[in-house]
Amino acid sequence: MSDNGCGFPSPGLHSFLFKPIFTVGGFEFNKVMLLALLTTLVVITFFYAAFGKAKVVPGKLQMIGEAGYDFVRRGIVYETMGKKEGEKYVPLMVSMFFFIWIMNIWSVIPLTQFPVSSIFAYPVVLAAIVYFIWVPLTFKRHGFVGGWKNITGYDNSLGPIKWLVSFIEFFSNLLVRPFTHSVRLFANMFAGHLMLVMFTVASWYLLNSWMIPAAGVSFVMTIAMILFELFVQAVQAYVFVLLSATYIQGALAEHH
Repeated sequence: MSDNGCGFPSPGLHSFLFKPIFTVGGFEFNKVMLLALLTTLVVITFFYAAFGKAKVVPGKLQMIGEAGYDFVRRGIVYETMGKKEGEKYVPLMVSMFFFIWIMNIWSVIPLTQFPVSSIFAYPVVLAAIVYFIWVPLTFKRHGFVGGWKNITGYDNSLGPIKWLVSFIEFFSNLLVRPFTHSVRLFANMFAGHLMLVMFTVASWYLLNSWMIPAAGVSFVMTIAMILFELFVQAVQAYVFVLLSATYIQGALAEHH
């Protein structure tokens, strides 16, 4: 029985908490960590199977791998950073895209049914990786003074407001950017999972009551939400990697 007295087990923050599978020396290994580990194994296994013994005339698996690799390379990296500057970052962006996508997809897989990226720590770590690439890269490419100009947007032609603009850009780029980069992925997956849980639980709850027709409506909404989530999961992986490539491109760009 739920706290509201109606018997409906409403989803909430408890839907994102899991008991540890095992504990070693105070370290708790739970379902989310297991899914993150499985995500890594899935991505590595897939690309090894696709390209481990690559052929001139590709098989079906290699064709799928090449299509996915090419989508990120040409559709994101080359479009954002250009071929010359972007080529060295293609492996990182491809790995990140598929890692995030698979983390998201777990939410619609039977038995797992949980998106790893709805736990804030995982998007934060991924955003931090990008952050600690583009910030040092900015100073490496432009030098100490030029790096700060790139980050703050310092421009003498702005006159008296140049300091205000520089402060806003500094605050936005170094403090707000990594937060929004991570929270965008987290918030979408968190909200999506909450909606899926709500409609799924509601379907079972209504099915065991006199409101069976309403259970049918709820079930249809659950299917619709699953299909919508499949779309959102891919879009969020795309957006995260696109922003990552954009930030790195900004670090490489000449300041005017």
